[in-house]
Amino acid sequence: MQRFSKGDRVRVDIPDETDPDHERYHGVHGHVVTVLTDDAEAVTGDERDDHLYRVSLSSGETADFRWRDLRPPIDEDDNSTS
Repeated sequence: MQRFSKGDRVRVDIPDETDPDHERYHGVHGHVVTVLTDDAEAVTGDERDDHLYRVSLSSGETADFRWRDLRPPIDEDDNSTS
């Protein structure tokens, strides 16, 4: 089951302030540029973990995230990543 698709606009949501990626990525918006697959479900038991979303962030950086770290954007009219 894939939560997002290529081209979808997303917001990174890492609420755990102790997560090493929280400070760098939490609240940043971007677009999914590709969806990669792997076999993480074998470790986690959750089929959603088989998808890794490569996101082009508004900062110009590209990073990979699992479904649990992504949400729909807060402001649909924000064109800062266009």
